Amino acid sequence: MSKLILIDDDPIYHKIAQIMLKEYSAIGEVVSSTDAKATLDFLEENKSNQENLPDYIFLDLHMPDYNGWDFLNGYRKIYQSLRKGIKLYIVSSSIDPEDLRRSKQYSFVDDFLIKPLRRDFLHDLA
Repeated sequence: MSKLILIDDDPIYHKIAQIMLKEYSAIGEVVSSTDAKATLDFLEENKSNQENLPDYIFLDLHMPDYNGWDFLNGYRKIYQSLRKGIKLYIVSSSIDPEDLRRSKQYSFVDDFLIKPLRRDFLHDLA
């Protein structure tokens, strides 16, 4: 059963994404987080425990305080020590070409998706 962590500061988006994931994907567990730093700390603390690590991370970029870019910079330091390969997707409402260009500097980012999530993409998730 696949697990996903959704990091976004918008609680309404969390609800919409959870409904869509339940309806259109085979993801078994969705964990919502509005705190990117706490999520990064969780990953660091559980880096050796495959069962606690997610299979997927959906990350919003533009959040107050510790934003998606901060998360990516912290994740860059730990992702190779994680005992599980995690597919990380940026899911943002940004259409700024600079955000897309900048996201490509992180080799571990699997794709940059523009909100809203698409059914066809969700169907392809395990």
